[in-house]
Amino acid sequence: MNFLYKLMKKDPHDREGAILVTSVMGIIMNLIIAAIKLIIGAAVSSIAIISEGVNNATDAVTSVMAVAGTKLSAKRPDKKHPFGYGRIEYLTSLLISVLIIVSGFEMFTSSVRLIIRPEPISISYTTLLIIALSGVIKYVQGTYTVKVGKRVDSGSLVAVGTECRSDSLVSLVTIISSVIFLVSGVSVDAYAGAVTSLFILKAGIEVLLDTVSQILGEAGKKDLADMLYREIRSTEGILNAADMMLHNYGPDSYSGSVNVELDHKLTVGEAYAFLHELQLRIMHEHNVVMVFGIYAVNNDEDDSRLLRERIAEFVRKTEHILSFHAVYIDRSAMRIYCDFTVDYQLPDPDAVDREFTQYMKELYPEYSLELTIETDFV
Repeated sequence: MNFLYKLMKKDPHDREGAILVTSVMGIIMNLIIAAIKLIIGAAVSSIAIISEGVNNATDAVTSVMAVAGTKLSAKRPDKKHPFGYGRIEYLTSLLISVLIIVSGFEMFTSSVRLIIRPEPISISYTTLLIIALSGVIKYVQGTYTVKVGKRVDSGSLVAVGTECRSDSLVSLVTIISSVIFLVSGVSVDAYAGAVTSLFILKAGIEVLLDTVSQILGEAGKKDLADMLYREIRSTEGILNAADMMLHNYGPDSYSGSVNVELDHKLTVGEAYAFLHELQLRIMHEHNVVMVFGIYAVNNDEDDSRLLRERIAEFVRKTEHILSFHAVYIDRSAMRIYCDFTVDYQLPDPDAVDREFTQYMKELYPEYSLELTIETDFV
């Protein structure tokens, strides 16, 4: 690997470099293994071995697609795509999954035809040894590829590595069917080919579902959100933070928003000074373009602190409410503001609204209530 990094003049700690070098290694290994299996499969007339060879050739194509997707996703932002082209990696994963599924389906139909109309095969222990060695190589290669993919947050690389590891199981199925033939003379090769195709179809469907989930929009990365929350809440002048949203424009590119609680006595200029500094720090250190919403709170007043205690009591007794924030008493308008963060298992948000409204009406009959119920986005 170090030789490839030096040959391609890539830094192993650079995300793009790690993806490109790992993908090139996959292309080379898969082409070598595919050629060996296709030659052996044709020589012994084994559909299972030929299926494995075709699958290895497909793996090489998926690695090429991973390289292409990485290069295209690195294009600079332009007027039409101001957030860049990072999401091309998701489209690459989608294409890889479709290719895997088509390959698996074609292998399945070929195996079924051979089950209906069997053809003679020949096999040897030497052939089995070659298949076993290729299976070990594929498992090691797949494990390494998945590890790199997770480290650099590359869905396409993880998909390619996962498929490689499934190939080692496919090799095991082929070996078992061949041993049965050598020992008993009974050919289950076509059935093994069908089983092989099912492994391939399963891998393709898993990649497809995972990619579609990312395209639909998943919750922001929890570890990144937790890190940002800690940094924001530790900033002097910010009392609390909530309602964070992280919008993904590629594996390492985010824009986001978060609401922060500030003392209602702060001036706009005072708030701007530390919020702007925080915004720049988050952009440079975490590659997140963060926008701040502001909640004014008056925690320094006795009646406001009492209000928070009473709301906290309601929250403790009510299932599915995770937290509350943005509590503010507007005496001039005779209005109380509050936000609840709830989990996704809450069956009836309107019922919680009615219960809390009644609860507050008994405690503060002269005030109206503005309650917002929302889920945690990250």
